[in-house]
Amino acid sequence: MADHSGQPQDRRTRSRPSSIHNLAQSGDLINLTKKLQDSPSLLNDRNPIMAQTPLHVSAANNKKEIVKFLFNWHGPENLEVEAKNMYGETPLHMAAKNGCTEVLKLLLNHNVDIEARANNGMTPLHLAVWYCLRAEDCSVVETLLQYHADVNAKDNEGMTPLGHLLQGPSNQKLQSLLQFHLDEQRKQKARLALEDSKGKLAELELELSKIVGLHELKLQLRTWAKGMLLDEKRRVLGLKIATRRPPHMAFLGNPGTGKTMVARILGKLLHMVGVLPTDNVTEVQRTDLVGEFVGHTGPKTRNKIKQAEGGILFVDEAYRLIPNQKADDKDYGVEALEEIMSVMDSGKVVVIFAGYAEPMKRVINSNEGFCRRVTRYFFFDDFDSRELAEIVHLKIHEQLEDSLLYGFKLHPTCTIEAISDLLKNNTTEKQRKELNGGLVGPMLVNARENLDLRLDLDCCDAENLVTITLEDLESGLRLIRS
Repeated sequence: MADHSGQPQDRRTRSRPSSIHNLAQSGDLINLTKKLQDSPSLLNDRNPIMAQTPLHVSAANNKKEIVKFLFNWHGPENLEVEAKNMYGETPLHMAAKNGCTEVLKLLLNHNVDIEARANNGMTPLHLAVWYCLRAEDCSVVETLLQYHADVNAKDNEGMTPLGHLLQGPSNQKLQSLLQFHLDEQRKQKARLALEDSKGKLAELELELSKIVGLHELKLQLRTWAKGMLLDEKRRVLGLKIATRRPPHMAFLGNPGTGKTMVARILGKLLHMVGVLPTDNVTEVQRTDLVGEFVGHTGPKTRNKIKQAEGGILFVDEAYRLIPNQKADDKDYGVEALEEIMSVMDSGKVVVIFAGYAEPMKRVINSNEGFCRRVTRYFFFDDFDSRELAEIVHLKIHEQLEDSLLYGFKLHPTCTIEAISDLLKNNTTEKQRKELNGGLVGPMLVNARENLDLRLDLDCCDAENLVTITLEDLESGLRLIRS
């Protein structure tokens, strides 16, 4: 082939057009601009083998002007600032591993992910440490730490940047730098954890204020909450401690003593402090677990256990799983209990068995592993008249919009003392023992009906229309007695 002068031309002397990656590497801003104007789709183009974008290449070679230009480029495509190469490394990884401090700052000022993970789980700080060990220059590590890179981040092998440093050549300056920032970050996390813990404890106290009586149980809940929150702080400070076992429990007492309500509060508590991933409480009885035929009980029980995973399985009237019968007559309820026992060591669910104290002894004695797994027993005493009066006040103030009593209130004469005397004089001890808190709801509903009966249709006084009096409460009790 000849040129215009007729002289032969050597193919090897002709220059090939540079790729956008070569232009980014060399810092040729003029030609890179022309190339992008001609082919805007090259903005995030991947090079062969390494699958790196122009931003990767310019970041790895500390070409600050190219990086600036790419961030300010306006075209049909957006710059992929978190693009990953074949090793899962972002442009920030590339700047860190090559000691490109100026580009590193520029990228961080554009809010790129400082904790981005490569395929091996390493963050830019991990790679910066390795660069500093080779180059004996700590500036790239210092820059990342100024932008609050996590010194405690772990790669896929569980190694932190400081851990890698301790395994490599000695560098006292770098070690001191990382250790100082690790201590400072732990202190900051501990301060945040303390504030969070105070908020959680305040939330717990709000929930406990809804429980009448049960002082021993409240003390135990406070103890658990505080212990779990302290464990959280211990881990934040880098201390290695054992994981607490799920606290399986038995709630023993008569109906209406608040067992189900306490289980729901406990679900919130255990979720709040991180023991359980959800605050879900799945309430079941014998009919939800036991099948009618051979082979039905196992799948039925396992389905309920699966439904309760991550939260609490609340087995109400649990004594019905072990009927009062001869030892050689195996009831399907025993199979259900054995299925529940088999998952209690898994940590996937917390189980609460509830029921009358005396018949619950059958459940406790029926399985040799019960006492090993169920480590807390709480006795729910019957409510006295004053405690029932307190429940009346709590209930009237906690009504939801879909409740029949929503919007109603008690007359000022309906003090706790007055309601307590009313209950004592208008119910028997046997009634209070059999119904406990279950007496309050029907009494209030009946009281509202008595209010309707008592008022004239032409009544226009807003206060009177929604105010329940002692007379209404007494009438409500009378209807229950009859």
